[in-house]
Amino acid sequence: MVGLGDPDDAAVWKLDEERALVVTTDFFTPVVDDAYDYGAIAAANALSDVYAMGGRPFLALNLAALPPSLPPEMISEVLRGGAETARQAGVVIAGGHTIQDQEPKYGLMVLGFADPARLLTKGGAQPGDILLLSKPLGFGTTTTALKRGLAEPADIAEAVGWMKTLNKKASELALEFGVRCATDITGFSLLGHAIEMGQASGAGLSLHFSQVPFISGA
Repeated sequence: MVGLGDPDDAAVWKLDEERALVVTTDFFTPVVDDAYDYGAIAAANALSDVYAMGGRPFLALNLAALPPSLPPEMISEVLRGGAETARQAGVVIAGGHTIQDQEPKYGLMVLGFADPARLLTKGGAQPGDILLLSKPLGFGTTTTALKRGLAEPADIAEAVGWMKTLNKKASELALEFGVRCATDITGFSLLGHAIEMGQASGAGLSLHFSQVPFISGA
């Protein structure tokens, strides 16, 4: 149903009239200093791709590339962060794969189920639709400031709290109220994904800066 020809957040394979399999993977290098938070953020980000398609994740595999010099207790914290976030989502982590690499990388491969008739795709927008954000913007700005030693502790804590928050409830509400179009804007941010959504839908998007929410300090 959704594959290489579509700019969507996950691949979708129709199993029957009532079930579609949603498949995605996502991993990245550390964006924060705390190992547990890093694992939790990476897991939440991977799960968000399934939520963005209107799916319900149920199974995941760990993907990790880790330096041999990394202390075992730090590796454990990364994996614990991912596992506890998955547990919040009702997802089972059933194994995974690790390799050695000089720069740490962690994430998940995620499977989910969706109703084929109620998929949320980037191509579903129509003129007159209202754009909604489930989270404020500014995480990338704050984490970049953190890497340069310029971020305030309170701003870091706010960003981490939002990045660890699952989009589960937002996805459930979208389906409940008949939303047709959605995307996870992590990575290419609001404007990058807005371009993809507009092109896929054949519609223009009008953004009002004064109405866009930002986290503190961003």
